[in-house]
Amino acid sequence: MTTCATLSSELTEPLSATAATATTWLLIEQSGPWGAKALDESHLPAGLGRALDAACAGTGVRPALIRRPGRHADTHADSGHQVVLAHTAPGNSWLRRAELADLSELLTLDLAAAGAGEHGGFGAAHTGGPLALVCTNGRRDRCCALLGRPLAAELAAAGHSEVWEVTHLGGHRFSPTMLVLPYGYAYGRLTEARAKEILAATAAGHTVPQFSRGRSYWDRPAQAAEQAVRELTGDTAADVLTIAQQPAGEEHWDCLVSHLDGRSWQVEVAQELSLPARPESCGKTPGTPSRMAVRSVTAVDPVGAHQA
Repeated sequence: MTTCATLSSELTEPLSATAATATTWLLIEQSGPWGAKALDESHLPAGLGRALDAACAGTGVRPALIRRPGRHADTHADSGHQVVLAHTAPGNSWLRRAELADLSELLTLDLAAAGAGEHGGFGAAHTGGPLALVCTNGRRDRCCALLGRPLAAELAAAGHSEVWEVTHLGGHRFSPTMLVLPYGYAYGRLTEARAKEILAATAAGHTVPQFSRGRSYWDRPAQAAEQAVRELTGDTAADVLTIAQQPAGEEHWDCLVSHLDGRSWQVEVAQELSLPARPESCGKTPGTPSRMAVRSVTAVDPVGAHQA
């Protein structure tokens, strides 16, 4: 049986603009098994996952579970939980972490503020290198286990970065997938060599557009616009681009991508269907998932724009 990841690759489905959207990530260490709906189907305290989901709704914060790569015994024993709170805005990315014995403390966080970029003094600032989060939840999609778990183990053994398995990054058919913090870029169809290249680039303040699914801070039209400008200019510095977006009609958007050096581009993006039909996840009925198509990229004349 052909897996969803194999079929997506054979169809050369674009990676661009497929990243999960989250201005801020709330990552909670929870060892042991994960179910398909991991926040509810894990060894988290009863009801906590559902309460966190409800508390995060509409705030821009996306919760997920993480664990160290390797074997995971089905045990409830926990000596403490690493918690990572990471904001991904260009120019204001930060990563805070704490160790909590009682995860119910998370319900006291001001999640609306966290989603807007204010950490409220949570934990302590992370001072190490980038965090690599590899999707490995086989209960949600077998591609993530078959492809993601070996990658996470290889990266952890190499020791180039801090590596975690994570429950869900979206886009199973792009497995193995990885989110890298603090910038919040997601990547797909990775090999060990590609992942190491990405981690080295992140440590130097850059992204690798060739394997990028987008920056989670932006929604999908803006992700597509950013990718188009990076391909046009070859600029890989992570924090040099900002994006303003407005609807331009049904399933059409105009995005203004601005560079720190003063340049800007108007990017027209439209939503289309991916054809032919393919399963978005193993075991699902084939469908036509939406994709973001860039219709045009136009450099903006700063003088003309000023006069207008």
